Amino acid sequence: MENERDTTDEAALTYSADRGRGILTPSDREFLLGRKTDYTDHSKKQKRNRIRRRLRNAILDFTILFECLEERDRETVFNPDAEDREAYTQGITDMLAFLHLGTMGYYTPFKDMLAEGVNKAEQELAGSDYRMVTVDFNVEPVGQIDVDAVIDKLEDGDYEQVSDEELQAFVRLLAESEDFSPADLRSDMKAQMSEFLAKLDEADEQRNRRAEELND
Repeated sequence: MENERDTTDEAALTYSADRGRGILTPSDREFLLGRKTDYTDHSKKQKRNRIRRRLRNAILDFTILFECLEERDRETVFNPDAEDREAYTQGITDMLAFLHLGTMGYYTPFKDMLAEGVNKAEQELAGSDYRMVTVDFNVEPVGQIDVDAVIDKLEDGDYEQVSDEELQAFVRLLAESEDFSPADLRSDMKAQMSEFLAKLDEADEQRNRRAEELND
């Protein structure tokens, strides 16, 4: 993808030319982002070969990191400064996306490797091979959304009946609507949120009182 990317403030760290070397060198990033274009066809080929070799070696390095890196070092890596958290979260998300995309057609399905990896992590936490968990991972495309049915649920206040797929579809449709105003929605939602939170607290208190009465 050799084209200059638009970058947001949140992604400034990711696309910074001054960021230290990771799997990619600063030169690799400039090449992939299209910021440096004075490459011959031969030098482009060499560049891509070097990137592929380093990426393969990085994958192998994760076995050593999992087995040997001290816990405090791992925790430090995954505890970035507050202003950098969004960039790191996006990086982790894109890492998983890259692995999922890259292992399509691989002889071991991604979901099997994911399940084994989560199990290994759980066993490491427990310090025992007897710690076993079930990992569910399914990719299901969103099907046809019945708009009338969802509107009926909303009008009747049956919010718990709205599925995650329906909710995602409606949020996206709302955001893409010409009548949608993020600024107006932000102010309206903030105005209603205090009352909403108060009702949640009231419900919690009433529930706790009722539970105490039943236990007396």
